[in-house]
Amino acid sequence: MRRLGLEAVRHAATSILATVVDYLTMIVLVSLVGFRAVPATAISASAGAITSFAFGRHFTYRGASDVAARHQLWRFVLVSGSSLALNTLGEFLLHDLLGLQYILARLITSIVVSGGWNYPMSKYFVFSGRPPSPA
Repeated sequence: MRRLGLEAVRHAATSILATVVDYLTMIVLVSLVGFRAVPATAISASAGAITSFAFGRHFTYRGASDVAARHQLWRFVLVSGSSLALNTLGEFLLHDLLGLQYILARLITSIVVSGGWNYPMSKYFVFSGRPPSPA
């Protein structure tokens, strides 16, 4: 039980770091470079995903680095691609359609996507410690 609690704390720390990378990238792209919010979200979510994979593999999920990265990478790409689509869709719906400020729209979207998709898929699918079954 204690191990699970520490893992949850490490997941939260990794998520916060990946989110900081994600949000700072998005804000720089929108505010300084002149990108629109939706394309900036796609780029920044990718930067956050790279951060998340590296820290998830070596810090968050103990033992995950015992499995070859190539076995986790395809799973991570699948989960992150879905997450990217969900985050981009959320930004479109909340910012473009409903008119919420782009950072607020992103905050709401990322909380929903992180809790409902990223954490369970990372824990039980990407970094479960099991190599893929032979085909």
